[in-house]
This record gives sequence, structure tokens and C-alpha cells, in this order.
Amino acid sequence: MHADNWAQKAKSSGYRSRAVFKLIQIIEKIRHIKNPNLILDIGAAPGGWSHFLASKYPSAEIFAIDILEMEKIRGVKFIQEDLRKIDQIQQLSGLKNKFNLVISDLAPNLTGISSIDEENIFELNLLTLKGAKTFLDSKGVFIVKTFQNSNLKKFRKEMEKNLKIVQTAKPAASKKQSKEIYLYGIN
Repeated sequence: MHADNWAQKAKSSGYRSRAVFKLIQIIEKIRHIKNPNLILDIGAAPGGWSHFLASKYPSAEIFAIDILEMEKIRGVKFIQEDLRKIDQIQQLSGLKNKFNLVISDLAPNLTGISSIDEENIFELNLLTLKGAKTFLDSKGVFIVKTFQNSNLKKFRKEMEKNLKIVQTAKPAASKKQSKEIYLYGIN
């Protein structure tokens, strides 16, 4: 399917963004995700992933965190906060449970200056991994967007220190020319 067709398909299916098809394709690849009952979406706005998961797993409790505003989604508890305040988020929100699925499609605003963009991506990836370490249960799955750049190996090594299995996914719904790539880890 052509990249532009994914956006059209998302719109006709009632999804908020084409990114939902990336998540669908990653979930299909991971055999360890079986009816998660507690899901955390880090960097959730505009909410495409949370919206899809709320419909796929209607009995799951879903929390979404983002610094940006997000339109309300039935079945999703939204926390508007900066991820850098992860410890405060945990206290304020009462997120004391461990999640069996932690996901993140988070990306910084790109400047076009590769050295700055790569550092910003790496910093966000590490923050997201910290969130996963804080909230993921002992058999949970973590899915995170990153980019093919000079920090990818370093970030993957950080994931490997904290998760048993770490794999790469490049969903068909990703634009071919895009350097975005997804890593998923299983506790």
C-alpha cells in the first residue's frame, strides 16, 4: 500500500492518524501481547494509538501521557504532563500498578540539524525507557519509536540492559524514506 493510502485508510476507518497501522503491524509481529489489561501510552497525542487500543481491548485500563493536549477518548485516562516529571506523574496519577503494555510513538520536533535532532531523539528515547522501567510489569511488552541514526545502537543497548528480548520492527505503514524504526522489548 502506498504511504498516502495509509492516511486515507486511517481517515476512512475513523482513526486519528495513520500511525495506528504501524502499531497494528507491530502487535501482529509480537506474539507475547495477549489481552493486556493495563496499558500506558507515553507521548500519546493526538491519540491514535490509544484510540485503537481502547477499541481492540475494551476491558483494558488505558492511561495516556503527553505534554500536549489530546482530545478525549472513551476508555482512556489522559494525563497532560511532561514526561521528565515521571516520578511526579506516578504520585499524582496514582499509577502504582504495573502495566503489561507500555507504548510510545513519541518524537521530538525536528530542527533539520542532524546532531541536535539525534540528541533530542536519544534523550526522549531514554525518558521513555525510564517510563517503561518504572511502569512495566515483569512479563510486559514495551514498544518505542526511534530513528536510524548514530545513537540507535547505544539506545538499543540500553534497552537490552533492561529487557530480556529486544527486536526491531519497520512496519509497512512507515514511509519507506523515513528513518523511523520501532524497537520492542519483552520483559
